[in-house]
Amino acid sequence: MDSLRGIGMTAAKRRDKRVGYTRVSSLDHNTERQLGGVELDKVLTDKASGKDTARPQLQAALDYLREGDLLLVHSMDRLARNLDDLRKIVLDLTRKGVHVQFVKENLTFTGEDSPMSNLLLSLLGAVAEFERSMIRERQREGIALAKKAGVYKGRKPSLTPLQIAEIRKRVAAGEKKTGLATEYRISRQTLYAALA
Repeated sequence: MDSLRGIGMTAAKRRDKRVGYTRVSSLDHNTERQLGGVELDKVLTDKASGKDTARPQLQAALDYLREGDLLLVHSMDRLARNLDDLRKIVLDLTRKGVHVQFVKENLTFTGEDSPMSNLLLSLLGAVAEFERSMIRERQREGIALAKKAGVYKGRKPSLTPLQIAEIRKRVAAGEKKTGLATEYRISRQTLYAALA
């Protein structure tokens, strides 16, 4: 009987996890403002764009969360910048019995949500998606203006002409392209483009 009680206690402790998820778009941004002062058992942080769900720490959070857990996120746009992704994540988690709380919006989703909370999720998620598309549009406009003025240089090339020449010699000598891509810390696509 005591061993069964011990198993029940362990399961009860596991269900009470308060898991935080934070995300910033680049390595030099700081996540401290997102969930500072919120008591959490575990925090997972991505330094990546929110354009899709292919983020390692988001996937780790989704795998880690269990029935009874609470996922806390600073705001909806930190979880997803795409309405479809946002709705899918929240729906999948609440179906598992995980509660999802957005601190900034002061909204919690439990799976037994009212039509009003579902409307707010859709509405605020659509605003986040709209913001992302506006940022991309302004970026494209800025690049076009800079090109027209002759001041846009583009991104710095990943390889110098000297490195490209060296890689060509090594490929001709029979070295594998995947090994060279790893050595030069570039993608295989970048390597193939440089060799073309």
